[in-house]
Order: sequence, then structure tokens, then C-alpha cells
Amino acid sequence: MRFIRNLYITNLFFYGVLFFATCFVLSFFIKALFIVVSILFWIFIAACAWDIFVLYARKSGVGLARDYPEKLSNGDENELAIMVQSFYPLKVVVRLLEEFPVQLQLRDISFSFALPAKRAKRLSYTVRPTSRGIYVFNRCHALVKHLGLFERKFTLQEPQTIACYPSFIQMRKYQLLATTDRLVELGIKRVRKIGATLEFDHIRSYVRGDEFRHVNWKATAKHKKLQVNQYQEERSQPIYALIDCGRVMRMPFNDLTLLDYAINSTLVLANAAIVKEDRAGMLTFSKDIGNHVPAEKRNNQMQLISEKLYGIETDFQESEFGNLYAFCNRHINKRSLLMLYTNFETTDALARQMPYLRMLAKTHIVVVVVFKNTELIAMSKENGTKLIDVYNQVIAEKFVYDKNLVIQELNRQGIQTIYTSPEDLTINAINKYLEIKARGLL
Repeated sequence: MRFIRNLYITNLFFYGVLFFATCFVLSFFIKALFIVVSILFWIFIAACAWDIFVLYARKSGVGLARDYPEKLSNGDENELAIMVQSFYPLKVVVRLLEEFPVQLQLRDISFSFALPAKRAKRLSYTVRPTSRGIYVFNRCHALVKHLGLFERKFTLQEPQTIACYPSFIQMRKYQLLATTDRLVELGIKRVRKIGATLEFDHIRSYVRGDEFRHVNWKATAKHKKLQVNQYQEERSQPIYALIDCGRVMRMPFNDLTLLDYAINSTLVLANAAIVKEDRAGMLTFSKDIGNHVPAEKRNNQMQLISEKLYGIETDFQESEFGNLYAFCNRHINKRSLLMLYTNFETTDALARQMPYLRMLAKTHIVVVVVFKNTELIAMSKENGTKLIDVYNQVIAEKFVYDKNLVIQELNRQGIQTIYTSPEDLTINAINKYLEIKARGLL
């Protein structure tokens, strides 16, 4: 019974049967054709028997093993691999079928390749998850054929469960380029340091080029040699990411929601802050306050933030900025940089929340992230040829104009903004953080 269950007949076998049926019919009219067709038919039967014999000569003809990562990075291309080992003494052709998780919606993907005798192959491919959560890879099937008349199925019965986390691949990429001083390649600007938010570090001997205003005259008199104060950039400043989980963050762009872009940006920004020896924290809110991670720079801070970001979901409720202000007023006592990830589509939506934003800006540096609707911007620039196209263009221009009014109103109230497309959010958020640090606004 198991033999029948694992044996598959290919199209080549049916084509052969159809060919011989046609030839035998023709042999009724052409007598000389019957002998030739009979010989070829028995050769075909022998080939079928040989094909089945080769496929079932070994109990374990092919071995399968997954080489998958422990976790997936949301919104990025993740590399996965399957090891295929052939135990056949002859060359075979393998068709690999993986039962992908339902979130990936991959139902017509197969991998075919030739496998020499007693050789192994590592098959690599990439997947791009677009939602956080648990991904279950069920069985993996390998259909093996030799002559191509029949296929034998081998199955890896062990399912594998992988959790999809916020984009740690982006975080590692930014951290690697930061350590090699190559962040400019990603669009991170070099900002000239201005202001005077410096902390005293140590006293050293004067060298040509040092500023005379940093000369320490007491140390100079003691050592009878010019000494200057060495300063370093102020550290341990709290940086918070405030993530709106309301209905405005459900809008999709390139298969990801605005919330997913905000989460990925938060992870990279928190890591950048800790690398610069600042304290990173996060807060989620909607109608009520959700997850809260106080700003720290402990060794496990990034792991804690990643775990909190993993389970965040949006809802259909209107976000309560009043609750956000009350919570920040009670729990965030030191002046901090608050990176607020939200989205205002109209001036009316902004007007309802502006009093709370102004009160937050009195004690903290508030940066409001507003997303560009790139599809509407592209639609507003199209030249319509039909009446419906003109209507769509006018409506798109109205929405784009309202969004620009939102940015102008925020700037008029003294609240800093980041007006960005979703895919450029991470770069622009880091640039704004570095700008604020360089200007000494904290």
C-alpha cells in the first residue's frame, strides 16, 4: 500500500501509452508496422520496469534536511536552504515541494534540479514575510525520477515553526555600516556639531589646532605647559519611540502596514541610540496605553524591545493622545526625545490632538512622523484623458494639499516633523536623531 501511495505516474508515461495505442490502430491498416510497434512496446514495458526498479532499489533513496534560521526578519529577504542527499548509484532528477506557511501565500513554487549519483545539493531560496507572527513550514516533499516515466515521493514529516520578528536584518546592516563609518552609503547625513551640549571627559596637553577657549589655566599653571579640557558628546539621554497602534496605522504600503514600517524603524533607532550610549525606550498606545519599555542602555535592552515589538497589532479604534500625554507626564520625568510614529491625513484630525502635542513639546523634544501617500502623489501628477481620471486627479491633489497643511501647522507650532515615504522612514528617523544630537537640543 505504501508502494502505491509513493508512486506517481508522469505525463511521459501517458504520452507513451497514447503513442503505442495510435501505432497499434495504424497497424491494422499497415501490416508491416505491427512487428516494429510490438518490439518498441516491449522495450517500453522494460523501460517502465527498469525505472520502477531503480527508484525502489533503495529504501532511503533521498535524504532531506532543512537549514532554516531560528527567526525571520519582517519585510526583508530571508535566505532559507534545504539539504538534499542522494543515495542512488545513478543520476536522478529531483522536484522539491515545500509546504510554505499560509502567510506567504506561495502555492505554485517548486524546485527542479539534477542530482548526480550519491551526491548532495544545498538548495537556497529567499522569502519575504510581510507580517509578524508564527510561520509553520509543514512537510517537505521530494519527487525523484530516473527515466522520467515514474516518480517516487520522499517526505520530510517534521514541521518547523519559525517566529517572524521586526526587521533585525536592517538593524544589523545599519550597525555594521556604522562601525565601518559607511553610513553615508545608506543616506545617513554627516551633521556638523553645533551648540554646547558637551560633557567634560579629561585634561590633556595642548596640540596645535585646539580651541583656546578650552584651555585649563589652573592645570597649565600646575604643569607649566598648556593643558586643555577634552569634552565628549553628552550621553545617556533618553530616546523614546511612541508608536500609534490606532486605525490610521493600518494603511498598507508594499505589502507592509504603516505600523510595520514604524516597528522596523523603532528597532533600528533604538539600536543606534544605544550604540551612541544613549538610553532607548518605547511606548505603544491606541485608546489605552499598551507596551512600555523604560529608556535604558542595558545589555538586554534590545532584546526586550524586540520582544515587545513582536506582538504589536493595530486596531480600529481612534487613538487617545490625552492618555498618551498623561502617561508621559507621570512616567517620563527627564527631558527626552520623543519620536512619535503616527499619521495625520487631515487638518481636522491634527486639530483634535494639537493641544496634547503642544503640552508634550513644552517638556520634551517631540518629532512627529507623518507618512507620504506616494500613490496619491503619483496620481496627482498624472495627466488624465478621461473625465473620471480628472476627478481622481483633483481628489488626489486635495489630499496631498491637506497633508502639506498638516506639516505646515506642526512646524508653525514649533513641533519638528519627519515627512517621509514609508520605505525611507528608517533613514530619515536616524538623520533626525543625529541632527537633534548635533544641534544640542536635548
